[in-house]
Amino acid sequence: MKKTLFALAALSITGLASSQEVVRIGHSAAVTGPVAYFGKDTENGARMAVEALNARGVSIRGKKVKFELVAEDDGGDPKQATSVAQKLVDARVNGVVGHETSGTTIPASKIYHQAGIPQISPSSTSPKYTQQGFNTAFRVVANDIQLGRALGHYAVKDMGAKRVAVIDDRTAYGQGLATEFGKSLQQQGAQVVAREFTHDKATDFNAILTKIRATKPDLVFFGGMSAVAGPMLRQMKQLGLNVKMMGGDGICSDEIHKLSGGAMADGQVFCAEAGGVDAAGRAGLDKFRADYKKRFGIDVQINAPYAYDAVMTMADAMVKAGSTAPAQYLPALAKIQYKGVTGPIAFDARGDIRDGTITLYTFKGGRRTVLAVTK
Repeated sequence: MKKTLFALAALSITGLASSQEVVRIGHSAAVTGPVAYFGKDTENGARMAVEALNARGVSIRGKKVKFELVAEDDGGDPKQATSVAQKLVDARVNGVVGHETSGTTIPASKIYHQAGIPQISPSSTSPKYTQQGFNTAFRVVANDIQLGRALGHYAVKDMGAKRVAVIDDRTAYGQGLATEFGKSLQQQGAQVVAREFTHDKATDFNAILTKIRATKPDLVFFGGMSAVAGPMLRQMKQLGLNVKMMGGDGICSDEIHKLSGGAMADGQVFCAEAGGVDAAGRAGLDKFRADYKKRFGIDVQINAPYAYDAVMTMADAMVKAGSTAPAQYLPALAKIQYKGVTGPIAFDARGDIRDGTITLYTFKGGRRTVLAVTK
């Protein structure tokens, strides 16, 4: 009799477990390769959100749900990104947070759109991502138009730059940001004295830097990632090109100091993060950073809080819609108003974040230091 009761109890527990709906959130970024520290950063942020949701206990239409992170590595490669996107679609994820770079996010977005799966990028800034007309594509950071405008304004008005050399890595992100920055410079009367190109896996920049040195710039702008910018700074120093460098969020990581081999001087590098909070939101973001370090034993790079907010925003849309089905909660996501650790989140008709902020930084002692938060 006791055995029968135990068996019935076990069956009852099993039945409860199996009746609990599992909500699968896909995440994709480069967690291997030269910018793996950025990809792992967003993956960790998404994981923290899933853990927080499960600890809190979320009910949708009165039924408890369990969130699960399905994390994939796209290697920062566009072709691999499309394979990963199809893999996540085949896994029947309820939504996707990612990809990390514009070059991977844009091709993957077509696959998610065809499958009707909502996608929120926590880091991609190319305007092309949301200009494709996909109602499934969203982002929680500002785009390159906003970034380029803010950086150009700061370079001319605050740094007094007049002669600027511009380099990009030919990726969707790097080229797009450099183009928008160049437009901003020209609007303010500054001169682009050199326009050079490299690629995102380059290690030797002597030829282009020698050409740039001859133009006597007072600033070098680089559209690309810190994995390239760090070695470039080292070679700039070797060539006696002792000028400031500026870039977007791709170089806005403390890793740049290590990658420069110590060649980066205090106050030499300026960058902008496609997001940020004002003084009123600082406490919440600081708490997130402390919680992140406690959970993973490392500091936030840049985009972990945006990945966290992307998951939370998606979950909030599901609750509001009373459904985890992509087609059912997508309209709620498009109209969402969510207060995140990175500030208020709402999307415009294209899927861009409304009133996106920009945070400007320099580096001192190898660490980022906030200069200003602007729009």
